[in-house]
Amino acid sequence: MKIVVLSGAGISAESGIPTFRDSNGLWEGYDVMEVASPEGWRKDKSLVLDFYNQRRKAALSAQPNAGHIALAELQEHFDVAIITQNIDNLHEKAGSRHVIHLHGEIFKSRSTLDPSLVYDIDGWELSEGDKCEKGSQLRPHIVWFGEMVPMMEVAVEETLQADIFIVVGTSLVVYPAAGLLDYVDASIPKYIIDPNMPGVASRENLFLVEEKGSVGLEKVSKELIAKYT
Repeated sequence: MKIVVLSGAGISAESGIPTFRDSNGLWEGYDVMEVASPEGWRKDKSLVLDFYNQRRKAALSAQPNAGHIALAELQEHFDVAIITQNIDNLHEKAGSRHVIHLHGEIFKSRSTLDPSLVYDIDGWELSEGDKCEKGSQLRPHIVWFGEMVPMMEVAVEETLQADIFIVVGTSLVVYPAAGLLDYVDASIPKYIIDPNMPGVASRENLFLVEEKGSVGLEKVSKELIAKYT
């Protein structure tokens, strides 16, 4: 049986990684277009690199919470695929083996000349002058505003195969990720876990769990194991 999970910033917030909400156009005091857009990169590479260096440094010490761990433990009973909007590696730290990062990965860099050239970052610093094998500057391996989401097709394919679909810690307002719920077959169970329940159109087999991710995922995990194993 296959469980597909869509996770958002809420699950990482419990591990001390601040959420990004675009209601005021700021991300930890920065104008998002200055640090998360191709235009911002062209305008001031140093600012963008420093911004992600600081995020990366903080993410290094962050630890998975009970929600991440509950998802990893579900692998003992089910085929679990996690589609995450988060750029941190907390799902992997918890032990999840099949993680699809829609918006990129903060511990990776990629070539500005050839997007297929992706490298692991050792430590937390990426600097001006760090170049790919073709001689071009490396940039954060992050999907910025205005850029395509290359892993979206993979995420859709996984969603279409789901026997159970779980949404945790996301407001379901950021597209295209939020649209994944519309690909889920009406006949399968769908769980939405969030203390601030996003507005979701009524549909069949929809279960709303108004809890933070750590509590809600432990609860849903136990329920699924009891019911399907």
